[in-house]
Amino acid sequence: MHSGNRSDNRSPIARPLCRARQQGFGYLLVLFALAALGLSLAGTGQVWHTTAQREKEADLLFVGNQYRRAIESYYKQSPDAVKQYPLKLEDLLEDKRFPTPKRHLRQLYRDPMTGSADWGLLKVADSIVGVYSTSDGNALKTTFLERDAAFAGTSRYADWLFSPATGAVAP
Repeated sequence: MHSGNRSDNRSPIARPLCRARQQGFGYLLVLFALAALGLSLAGTGQVWHTTAQREKEADLLFVGNQYRRAIESYYKQSPDAVKQYPLKLEDLLEDKRFPTPKRHLRQLYRDPMTGSADWGLLKVADSIVGVYSTSDGNALKTTFLERDAAFAGTSRYADWLFSPATGAVAP
């Protein structure tokens, strides 16, 4: 009944028990692999979030400087001897102080940090002298171009004041 060539000397009852232990070990390997995959995806998500925030910061700098230039253009090109700042942002789109309305800004931009069309406005009396983001988020960027050098040392996006005379007026 017994053949001499048998390599498995375990009893028929012990064989299934051994397979069950091996299957449990495989299940454990799959769990560890899923945990490792989850950790790597979490790291990737963090990198993606940081990259997205840096892109929004770059957009904020671009848009803010568009407003800065438009406000400066509106002021410098005042038709009267008395220079004026705009009373509302829409005045930058269509400056009706001239016989033919002049455009200082192509469009009213949304705040990239909040996604809202509402900007914080720096005002002197009723005139707008600058804009800033209403976001309370913390900035990642710490080094700036010369035109934005006043932003160095600030920690929040709301501290980035886009004005022809940045820093001269507080919100």
